Amino acid sequence: MSAAEQIIDLPETPEEEIRRLVELQKKAHIAEGPMSAERRIDLIDRCIAVLVDNKDAIVEALNADFGNRSPEGSLATDVGGTLAPLKYAKKNVRKWMKASKRHSMFPMGLLGASTRVEYQPLGCVGNVVPWNFPFNLCFAPMGSIFAAGNRTIIKPSEYTPNCALLTKELCEKYFDQEDVAVVLGGPETGANFSKMPFDHLLFTGATAIASHVMRAAAENLVPVTLELGGKSPVIVSESANMKKTAARVMMGKTLNAGQICLAPDYVMVPEGEVDSFVSEASSSIETMFPTLKDNEDYTSIVNQRHYDRLQSYLDDAREKGATVVELNPADEDFSQQEYHKIPPTIIVEPTEDMKVMQEEIFGPILPVKSYKTVDDAIGYVNDHERPLGLYYFGDDRAEENRVVNSTTSGGVSVNDVITHIMQDDAPFGGVGPSGTGAYHGREGFVNFSHAKTIFRQTSFEFAAGMLRPPYGDKIRKMLNGMIKK
Repeated sequence: MSAAEQIIDLPETPEEEIRRLVELQKKAHIAEGPMSAERRIDLIDRCIAVLVDNKDAIVEALNADFGNRSPEGSLATDVGGTLAPLKYAKKNVRKWMKASKRHSMFPMGLLGASTRVEYQPLGCVGNVVPWNFPFNLCFAPMGSIFAAGNRTIIKPSEYTPNCALLTKELCEKYFDQEDVAVVLGGPETGANFSKMPFDHLLFTGATAIASHVMRAAAENLVPVTLELGGKSPVIVSESANMKKTAARVMMGKTLNAGQICLAPDYVMVPEGEVDSFVSEASSSIETMFPTLKDNEDYTSIVNQRHYDRLQSYLDDAREKGATVVELNPADEDFSQQEYHKIPPTIIVEPTEDMKVMQEEIFGPILPVKSYKTVDDAIGYVNDHERPLGLYYFGDDRAEENRVVNSTTSGGVSVNDVITHIMQDDAPFGGVGPSGTGAYHGREGFVNFSHAKTIFRQTSFEFAAGMLRPPYGDKIRKMLNGMIKK
C-alpha cells in the first residue's frame, strides 16, 4: 500500500477537553496580565526553533500525507516562508506595543487632558489550520498572535494526519499547554472547536465551511478572521511579454500542484492570444518539469477525494465541448501511477456552465479565455464574487491602475502571482466571500489585539464639570458655538 493510500484515523478530541484547554489558557492570560515584550519574543523564538530544528521531519510528514510533495517546495513554503513573518514580528513587536497618542477634544486637550490607545492582548485565539500548507498556516499566524500577547489552540486538518501528529508532538515539546495546545480530530472536533468561547477565532479554508464556522462562533459572539479563497483571476494585457507571463503563471499554478488559495484560477488574454499563451505555458512546463510522473519536484494531489473532484472537472469540460490541453512533456501514462498526480492541464475558452468556471479549482487545471477589451475583462471579474488575489500582467501603467482601482480583491500582484502574500510588512486577507480580517505586519498585531482608548481627564474642575446641571446662558452659548457647520 502506498503512502498516499495509507489512512491514519486521528482520535477525536472530546468537547470537554477542548473547553478545558480554552479555560486553562483564559485563566493563564488573566493571571499573568499583559505579556511583556520579552515573553512575546520568547514564544516567537520557540516557533522559529520548531521550524529550523525539525525541517527534515516536516518535509517527511508532508511527503507522507501528499504521497509526493516537492521537498524544495515544502522547505520554501512551510519552513522558509513561515520563518519570514515570524522574524518580522519579532523584530517589530516592541514598536507595535507602544501606546498611540491621540488628539483630545477641544478644549480638554488645552487644559491638560490626554488620550491614548493601548493595544491589549485578547487572550485565547483558536486557529483552524487547513491541509494544503499545514505548518505554514499553523505557525506563521503565531507571529501576529504572539506579538499581540495572546495564547493559541490549534486544530490541524485531518486530511494531513502525519502533519497533524507532528504538529502536536512539536508543540508539546516546545511550549507549555497554557501557551499553545493542539487538538486532533475530524469534522466532529472541528464543529466543537468552532463553537468554543475563544477570544478570537482564525479559520483558513473553504468558503462553504466558513459560513458554518462563523455561525458557530456567533453563538459566543467570538470575533473571527476568515482566510478563504475563490477564483483568483489573471488579466494579461496586450503590453505583456507572453513568455514571461506564462512562465510566472504556470509557476504559481504548479506550486503545490495548484493546491493554494491564491493559485491563479483562470487567465484572460486578449483576443487572438490564447494559442500564444498555451504554447508558452507548454514550454514553461517542459522547462520546469521534463517529466512529471516520477518527478519529486511535482507534487501529488493530496488524496483520492480531491483527485476525483479534479478529474470530474476535466470530464465535465470535455463533455461540454471544451478543448482540453494536457501539458505532459514526456507523454507519460497517468492511468497507472502510485500517487494522485494530474499533469498541468489547460481548458481553452471554457463556457460559464462548466464546473471549472463555477468552483474554486484548487489543483493544476487552468481555464484560459479571451477578452475583447480590458474593460470587458474588468467587467467579468466584477460580475463574480470578490477573489482573494488578482493578477495583472503588462507594462501599461494607466491600464494597470484601471484594473487595480476598478476591481475589488483581497490583494494584488502585478507581473507575478501569489507573491503579495510574501510581503511581511503588508496585511494579507480577503474581502467578502474570500475572507474577512487580515494578519501579517502591524495589521496582524492589531487584528489580534483590543485597541483600548484611555482618556485622562484634566485636573481643572471647570473642564470636568462644565456639562453638569444646573444649566444656564453660559452652557447654551458654548453649545451654540459647537453646533454649527
